[in-house]
Amino acid sequence: MKSNMPFMILLGSIIIGSCHSQQEADLIITNTTIYTVDEEFSVQEAMAVKEGKILAVGTDRAIRQAYRADQVISLDGKYVYPGFIDAHCHFLNYGRNLQHADLTGTGSFEEILEILQGHHKKHPSSWIIGRGWDQNDWPVKEPPTRKELDRLFPDTPVLITRIDGHAALANRKALEMAGITGKTEVDGGEVITRNGVPTGVLIDNAISLVSRMLPRPGKEETARALLNAQEDCLAVGLTSVHEAGLGREEVETIDSLQNAGKLKMRIYVMLNPSEVNFERFIRRGPYQTDRLNVRSIKLFCDGALGSRGALLLEPYSDDPGNHGLLVSDIYELERLCREAYKYNYQVCTHAIGDSANRLMLNLYGKILEGPNDRRWRIEHAQIIHPEDFDLFGKYHIIPSIQTTHATSDMYWAEDRLGPERMKGAYAFKQLLEQNGWLPNGSDFPVEHINPLFGFYAGVARKDHEGYPPEGFQTENALTREQALRAMTVWAAKAAFEEDKKGSLVPGKWADFVVLDQDLMNTPIDSTWQARVLMTWIAGEQVFRAE
Repeated sequence: MKSNMPFMILLGSIIIGSCHSQQEADLIITNTTIYTVDEEFSVQEAMAVKEGKILAVGTDRAIRQAYRADQVISLDGKYVYPGFIDAHCHFLNYGRNLQHADLTGTGSFEEILEILQGHHKKHPSSWIIGRGWDQNDWPVKEPPTRKELDRLFPDTPVLITRIDGHAALANRKALEMAGITGKTEVDGGEVITRNGVPTGVLIDNAISLVSRMLPRPGKEETARALLNAQEDCLAVGLTSVHEAGLGREEVETIDSLQNAGKLKMRIYVMLNPSEVNFERFIRRGPYQTDRLNVRSIKLFCDGALGSRGALLLEPYSDDPGNHGLLVSDIYELERLCREAYKYNYQVCTHAIGDSANRLMLNLYGKILEGPNDRRWRIEHAQIIHPEDFDLFGKYHIIPSIQTTHATSDMYWAEDRLGPERMKGAYAFKQLLEQNGWLPNGSDFPVEHINPLFGFYAGVARKDHEGYPPEGFQTENALTREQALRAMTVWAAKAAFEEDKKGSLVPGKWADFVVLDQDLMNTPIDSTWQARVLMTWIAGEQVFRAE
């Protein structure tokens, strides 16, 4: 059903003006169904745009009577939504990974070896780098060892990272270059050994011992990675992303590319908590342009569930004695949070396990003290103890979720946690109820870049084969409206940008996407297959399907 109520409020001024002449617009979109995602979730038929911003939305007749434009586009009944926003991703690393060996979806370690050999033959370099393996997809669901890597690449260092970025496998050459032995110890990480000898598997902070040896990308390489990532984002309807963790030079490269008109996407940056970033950005207050917003820092409390690094209150069900890892010193986390608070920077902390979430919720609460509008975030908020849910609402802490993590992990998560802890895992509806809203992202390249996969996962709680038929823990499913808000206006709100984007209302940027499907009414099992026909940023078409 279409509601014209919000437009009627606007229409008074339009009609008065139209008695004399039509108002000039740059672009008019007609003959469409527009999900404005405004407060009433109203649906309209047409939109007028000028100087990159929305002038009005309403019926075809009302918009055509009140406005004129040289560019008038009829969408022939297709569907318009606010530009999609990924509230947690690794935009730059995604672009860089496009140059590396892609190991996602591999069904065995043998398949990985074939990919690495082919990649190195096609792209010979001083290092072999890859990402995307997940032992949970293999017949033997345990991490591999470096034995075959040593045999195939005795003189070339190899580092292949697990899909979640919290575990990696290195060969002997890479371990030697990093000075890693069976006696190496790392705070917040682990070098896995067997009989006192490193197996090559590195967990969390131990990965950096090798990764810091990698050749440092130059500005041109960084720029190329950013533009390559943008190309894929625009093709799936993403107009904005929240980039989870960057350094000064990377932010400056983004700013330069945007100023040159090459990088069209809007980027909300979470800074790495380096002293350089504190000096260049944080202590000077938030930095913002039309397309870049720098006003948050990214911290880490624990690792990931798949690599058994998520910090749990009780041991892993499939690894007795292992509680996971605290990857940052808790006193250092408090110092960083207090300094961010001083300079009005948002804090976004990675916390997956129930112990990590409890630590960060209590630490945030200690500093925030009560209701506030700081919008500090817990990134992932994946496993929550039942007694801790209300802390999100008590301190207005925002759970930043990734719905596709639920459908990726559902096959093996109970092995890690047991049935009782699963009740507080991937509890998106229960988390939403704490503040009445939450943002959704993908964590790409950990998950697929397509935001429609996240929409489907949040609502149906199934994989793309329709498994499980009844859905996974559907008591915590989102409604379609909630899922769409979480990837548009609520994601904008998580970046303090809800007055500029996230819904298609007058005064906001004309960032929108055109789909061939009605996400609100088409059968839910087909929504992930919806096709992006066009993507627009600031009234400029930046993608069109062939």
